[in-house]
Amino acid sequence: MQHIRGTCVAVDGHGVLIRGPSGSGKSDLALRLIDDGAGLVADDYTALTINDGGLTATAPEPIRGLIEVRGLGILRFAAHAPVRVVVVVELGSSSSVERLPAPAATDIAGVSLPLVRLAAFEASAAAKVRLAVRIATGGIMPVQ
Repeated sequence: MQHIRGTCVAVDGHGVLIRGPSGSGKSDLALRLIDDGAGLVADDYTALTINDGGLTATAPEPIRGLIEVRGLGILRFAAHAPVRVVVVVELGSSSSVERLPAPAATDIAGVSLPLVRLAAFEASAAAKVRLAVRIATGGIMPVQ
């Protein structure tokens, strides 16, 4: 098992690992996704295990079901069951996000996963995450 700095949510039953520096909006983006039906897997630190060539995410026991909501404090949510990660979202500033990026991937513990770079505080960020899940799972195909 490997612990990684990042927040994980389950969107339509698929794991989304959200990474970025402190203050980049990981928990904020997760909260907006949860508000729209996603499940909280882990906030701030995610435990990853390799299963059948993929990564399964869960929360470390001490923080299971907890999320930091800036301005409100640490809140308890229902903890989602472990979930297979299908996409990694890397957060940055709006100016660092390419308008028409080439497909990208990242390697975590020897597993290659699709990588999407987003600005967390843009109004469309949660919708873009849901689209990234659909792309990663073959629900929609991007134009090449």
